[in-house]
Amino acid sequence: MFVFTLDGGLATELERRGYNAEKDPLFGSSFLATNPDAITAVHRAFLDSGANILTTVTYQANVDTLCKYLDVTVQEAEALIKESVALAKTAIHKFRTESSDETNQSERIEALVAGSVGPYGASLRDGSEYGGGYELGVTEEMLAAWHRPRVRSIVEAGADLLALETIPSVKEAIALIRLLQEFPSAKAWIGFACKDGSHTCHGDDFSDAVGKCLEQDTGRQLVAIGVNCSRPELVSSLLHHAKSFRDRIPFIVYPNSGEFWTKEKRFKSVFGKTPPNK
Repeated sequence: MFVFTLDGGLATELERRGYNAEKDPLFGSSFLATNPDAITAVHRAFLDSGANILTTVTYQANVDTLCKYLDVTVQEAEALIKESVALAKTAIHKFRTESSDETNQSERIEALVAGSVGPYGASLRDGSEYGGGYELGVTEEMLAAWHRPRVRSIVEAGADLLALETIPSVKEAIALIRLLQEFPSAKAWIGFACKDGSHTCHGDDFSDAVGKCLEQDTGRQLVAIGVNCSRPELVSSLLHHAKSFRDRIPFIVYPNSGEFWTKEKRFKSVFGKTPPNK
C-alpha cells in the first residue's frame, strides 16, 4: 500500500518567506501573474521536504475572480490557471534532475500534480466556505457552471488529478462530481470542510456525504474522499463515523493548524477551547 504525502499551504509558505500573501484576495494566486518564480520555489521546497503531491495555487483562482482582481480577460485567466500546472511540473522536473540523492530518488513515489479547486464560497471572501450557507441561493447547475472553466483549464493543462477541497456541503460536492463526468479521463479527490466530529460545515452528516459521493461517482473517478481545512482533533471522529466506507475508497486528510473561523477575528486558535457555534 502506498501512502502519499501532500504538500503544505502554499500561500502560508509564501507568507513565511516574506511575501504579502495573507492579504491577497486571491490567496496567493495573484503570484501566477506577478511572481511565478516564488511559486516554483515553494513547490520545490515541498518536494525537498518529502511531498509527492503538489497542489496548484488555484484554490482561489476561478476565472471570474482572476478577471476581477487581476484585470485580465477570460482567455488570460484560463492561461494563468494552466500556467499553475506548468509551474508545478517544472518544480518536479527540476527536483528529479537536480537532486543529488539518487538513492532517495529511486525509492520515492513519482510526484503528482493536483489541480486545486476551492469552493464557490471562497470567492465571496467572507468565510462562506466554513458555513456553506451560500448554497441556498444557488442550484447545482449554477455551481457546476461556475466551476467548469477552472476544472477544464486544469484538465487541459495535464494535471494528474484534481483536488476538490474545502467543500462545505454535499450539494456542492455532487455538483463537482457531475461536472467531473464531463471529463471522463480525469481523477479527483474530495476534501470536506467539517465543523465537528460527524458533520460538514453546512451540517450534512459526514458519513452520508461520503456515501452520496460514491453513489454519484458512476465512472469511478474519485480516488479518495476525506477532510481538509478542519481542526485536527475532529479527524479521528470523522473517519470513524465513515468507517463503513473504508474498504471502498481511500481517505485523504489534511487538517488546518487547529483553528476555527469567526467573522470578527477570521481564523482563531482553539487549542484547549470550544469553538463558538458559527
